[in-house]
Amino acid sequence: DLAINCGGESWNASSPSINYEADENPLGASSFFLSPEKKWAVSNTGHFMDNSSQTTLLKKKLYPWFNTRNSTIYKTARSSPTSLRCYGLCLHNGPYKVQLHFAEIEFSSDKSFSSLGRRIFDVYIQGTRKLKNFNIEEAAGGSEKGVVKNFHVNVTKNYLEIHFLWAGRGTYNVPEEGTYGPLVSAIVITPEFTVDKSNRIPMIIGIVFGVLISLGLALCLSFIFIKKRKGINNELKDAHLSKELTNMKAISNHFSLEEIRNATSDFHSENKIGEGGFGVVFKVILPDGKMVAVKQMFSKSTQGNREFLNEVAMISAVQHPNLVKLYGCCIEGKQLLLVYEYVVNNSLARVLFGPQEFRLNLNWRARYNICLGVARGLAYLHEESRLRIIHRDIKSTNILLDQGLNPKISDFGLAKLFDREKTHVSTRVAGTIGYTAPEYALKGQLTEKADVYSFGIVVLEVVSGRVHTEKNLQGEMSYLTEWTWNLYGEDRQLDLVDVNVKSSSYSEEEFLRMINMGLLCIQVNPTLRPSMSTIVDMLEAKVDVNVSNCQPPYLSSKQSDFLAEEKPLSHGSSLEGPLKGSFSYQESSVVQQEIDDDNDENSLILNQASADLYPVSISELPPSQSHMIREKKKKSI
Repeated sequence: DLAINCGGESWNASSPSINYEADENPLGASSFFLSPEKKWAVSNTGHFMDNSSQTTLLKKKLYPWFNTRNSTIYKTARSSPTSLRCYGLCLHNGPYKVQLHFAEIEFSSDKSFSSLGRRIFDVYIQGTRKLKNFNIEEAAGGSEKGVVKNFHVNVTKNYLEIHFLWAGRGTYNVPEEGTYGPLVSAIVITPEFTVDKSNRIPMIIGIVFGVLISLGLALCLSFIFIKKRKGINNELKDAHLSKELTNMKAISNHFSLEEIRNATSDFHSENKIGEGGFGVVFKVILPDGKMVAVKQMFSKSTQGNREFLNEVAMISAVQHPNLVKLYGCCIEGKQLLLVYEYVVNNSLARVLFGPQEFRLNLNWRARYNICLGVARGLAYLHEESRLRIIHRDIKSTNILLDQGLNPKISDFGLAKLFDREKTHVSTRVAGTIGYTAPEYALKGQLTEKADVYSFGIVVLEVVSGRVHTEKNLQGEMSYLTEWTWNLYGEDRQLDLVDVNVKSSSYSEEEFLRMINMGLLCIQVNPTLRPSMSTIVDMLEAKVDVNVSNCQPPYLSSKQSDFLAEEKPLSHGSSLEGPLKGSFSYQESSVVQQEIDDDNDENSLILNQASADLYPVSISELPPSQSHMIREKKKKSI
């Protein structure tokens, strides 16, 4: 008999009498473990998404369960993010009974949020699928309950393989990010025949010798492979990446590298139309005459492959007139390419405040339609699509304009799925300086209201025709949000309107509506920001815009004290006063923050010499501005 207590220590069961061997070896993303007596082995493949621990050993202290006598084996388990294989070695050929013990110990048995998770995976024995879409909770009648599955199989080559495989089904972020994949509590393998021990020793020696040779060869090949890949950290293997993308049925087409090289003249700079934080964009005419945009991911980007997979998965799952369309992709060697529809007018940022030769004189109606289209696209992502998606990087450079100046939201590399049952999700901060919502930048708390804040900044940029921060301007005008709030306090909002619009006819009422709506979107308190569907109604004049009862976005004294204790930002940046710090406008100014329980979880690390533009408190503001705020409070009272 062979019995393994998966994830736990050795244990002797009394009824029935079974000696369970320990299985406590931590397995990494791609690892193999052979038991000391060489009777069994286990291998693990995969990497838990958004989970820093990456452990495959699960332990839980539980009282004895009522539905099983041997509850000890269910207190621990072995899990895997993708693929877990267990091998029984040195077995006599013949029929065997395989018992697989399962118990769901990561989801709670009460009615709390942690009980909403669903773990679904497949089980193969000797290459034959025995369990499809297996759900432990359904089979056991709930979580924290044991269930045993029995199988009868034949061994023909002196070993037995049990394969647990996650195929992407079920939840992945309940009760926390990275909770998914196959899970097994114990394995028992019993022969269903009488073993003749007379000639067993020579056979065992031969089998062990053969297995060791095979393992040695496998280790040598693994060493060569790892050495070849050394220096490429956090990169997915090409074969694994191709397999992942092959499983994404939504991808409509795969392009060859040769086809794209020929169309771009080997990625010649003359065909380059843009560059972002993770790649370069080229204008391409395919052999069939179709004009497309090709995004070439940076091969040395530490997050390049993750952004690539994320963007393909997200944008393939949604379709909307105000979202850029993905035609397909290419994966060959180190080349990762995305093929999009070509949007002729490039980005909103280039049209508004790019080089003079690329700027367009947008009239009032065009600016209004751009804001309305972006709002509709975000409302679809947040509320209407079958997946709830937070873009996380809404900014003027990620809004493309077609021939008719219709906006299309692009660059879904940082997009995040959001469970509708959650109030927020805590995650690494990703976005662009000046567009990132305060609660997300400071605490890592992400909701769809982070996109609303970013949209508000874009609206003010569209109205004013200037970028959110211009250091060459003096005083309050350097920062678009501060300037707008000052104009609002003095009832001079129309001074914000771009001079190019003022030279033509425009609706003052609609401009005031759009400015006030933008101020609602950039409230520091996310609960005061409207939803994107409400914003659409505001733009269409179906809902009134009332900003008079909302304070300007200055942080409370408690938050002010918190900011005063902040450590200096990296690369010499600092946040010293209401609106101090250095800034340089670049499309690639991406914020990256990792939350570590062992460190100050509120520390903010930026990859550019820049600081987020959030005023601190009334007491630190210039006298004229603090007086304006107090007068506003009196009016609202």
